[in-house]
Amino acid sequence: MTLSRRDFLKLGALVTASAALSSCAPVYRRLAGDLPTTAWTPLGERDFLALQRLTFGPRVEERARFAGIGLQAWIEEQLDFKTINDFDCELQLTPFKTLKMAANEIEGISNQLFENYDREKAPDELRRATLVRQLYSKRQLYEVMTEFWSDHFNIYIDKGNCFYLKTVDDREVIRKNALGSFRDLVWASAHSPAMMTYLDNQANQKGAPNENYARELMELHTLGVDGGYSQQDVMELARCLTGWNVKEHFWLGDFVFKENLHDTGTKNILGMTIPNNGIKEAEQVIETLVTHPSAARFVATKLARRFIADQPPVELVEKASKVFLTSKGDIKSVLRIILLDGLPLAQPKYKRPANFVLSAMRMLNVETDAAGVQDYLLRMGQLYFNWTTPDGYPDRSEAWQGNLMPRWQFAFALIRNEIGGTKHNLKSLLDVASTGILQDDVDSISSLLLGASMSNTVRDELIKSIRSAGANEEETLQVIAASLIASPAFQWR
Repeated sequence: MTLSRRDFLKLGALVTASAALSSCAPVYRRLAGDLPTTAWTPLGERDFLALQRLTFGPRVEERARFAGIGLQAWIEEQLDFKTINDFDCELQLTPFKTLKMAANEIEGISNQLFENYDREKAPDELRRATLVRQLYSKRQLYEVMTEFWSDHFNIYIDKGNCFYLKTVDDREVIRKNALGSFRDLVWASAHSPAMMTYLDNQANQKGAPNENYARELMELHTLGVDGGYSQQDVMELARCLTGWNVKEHFWLGDFVFKENLHDTGTKNILGMTIPNNGIKEAEQVIETLVTHPSAARFVATKLARRFIADQPPVELVEKASKVFLTSKGDIKSVLRIILLDGLPLAQPKYKRPANFVLSAMRMLNVETDAAGVQDYLLRMGQLYFNWTTPDGYPDRSEAWQGNLMPRWQFAFALIRNEIGGTKHNLKSLLDVASTGILQDDVDSISSLLLGASMSNTVRDELIKSIRSAGANEEETLQVIAASLIASPAFQWR
């Protein structure tokens, strides 16, 4: 008997809760002689949780490397990301021609003349490339930090000309500085045509100031909402930023300072008197903002929330804040404190949609062209660069817990190879052909996805209940695998 898709989903729904809640015992491997060549390396619960935070889902080779060298050495290796050979991932990016183009080049191939703009090509390539990098890159911590800063300096790609400007921002602002200095990140973002366009600073001019970018530069990019600035500070910073604009003709899409639009009066910001000095006025303020104690605390809190817990330990945030100030915003130095001191204290977090999708795909060694997966991310609420407001995708668990059906649909479609351009080989991964023992394969898939096996009693009851519904061995393994991916035990990591 072959289960219909409806029966498959219904059966999976019946077993998910019990499978999930019983899959937490720290049992990691069978006898060495029974393991296939793709076997994972055993890790303690804390180490497995740490790798979940440091990657988009630990592959077996990453588990082995981590087990071999330990947390500190693994982090240092990842922080020195340029020494990690990522040729295979780069090869996967070759179809996406717009990634390396200048803004005016992307605009040129998007401009359909009398047929209006093709507003889909460049965003589609950037979204697919983002997923490819997160899925295949060996520079996992770098990719995690790239995602972090993409949220911190969020740009909605469908606003105005951001559809072709964001690709350059992603390359020259976020990816270029993701593990560099906070100062350079803010500086690059402030001179980014995509950010100017998204937050309307191209409409900010003397006599008619627009405060959007000035407000977010303080509230979301540096000091935080409680960072000690006033509405008057925002208004004065907006005056400093008048004339910061985007070229509209030659070298279309480049940053430009338009002197004739600049407010030349004296400004007062955060107790500083800023005399008329053109573009250097706002640059002076930026240099102050990026070294401010409020910025140190704000960034340290957000990093600790991303890697450690929704409510990060106050002592950890304070220690990371001090390192931020003494290192002048060196991101690697701050991360060392957050990760080495914080990961042993990490609490389970509910996976955001992209992390949920990618962790399942990475652990199952999925091959994909990254196209068919995008619709699932959209349905789950985290299509890349699609968050309309400047605060970026939420990083607290509670924000993501109410949209479960798309996650279920993804889990079962993935296991059944029903996602276009996306395939896995579960049998090959588990070496089913050589063992031929269903119980062993259920143990393997449970340990692979959750870092732990189910108890024998629960495992055998699940197999029995699924088989009694008419499922063959392959379908039984598929139902259990999909149910584990859809389970709370997999989603809370």
